[in-house]
Amino acid sequence: MDPLTDGFAELTLETRDPALLERFYVEALGLRVLSREDDRVWLAAGPRARLGLWMPGEKEFGDEGGRHVHFAFSAAPGRLDEVKSRLEARGAQVRGPEEHDGGDRSLYVEDPEGNVVELWDFFERGRPVEELGS
Repeated sequence: MDPLTDGFAELTLETRDPALLERFYVEALGLRVLSREDDRVWLAAGPRARLGLWMPGEKEFGDEGGRHVHFAFSAAPGRLDEVKSRLEARGAQVRGPEEHDGGDRSLYVEDPEGNVVELWDFFERGRPVEELGS
């Protein structure tokens, strides 16, 4: 069966201080601001995805923020060590790189709101998503 989706379009995080979270994702991870609205900021998270930083409260489609379990950015090929240095230069406590079976590596860091963010070089060598398993 052909998949009906081809990746994430957006992920949103709840924050009481969108400017603080924006600075972290722009300065530490190099995301680009797409727009700022009264209660949210949108950041480009790759060529076809965006990260929303939303103030608490109900939104136009009944959406409401909350805590997430886990999310990961795909690290640009060959740049995981640079990402670690950049995060540490900004005072972030970074765990890793942790090496996984198969040789790919991940960094783990908390953003200013306490969300655990993974940066993973899994796709660096062109490995297919099917290798992730369940």
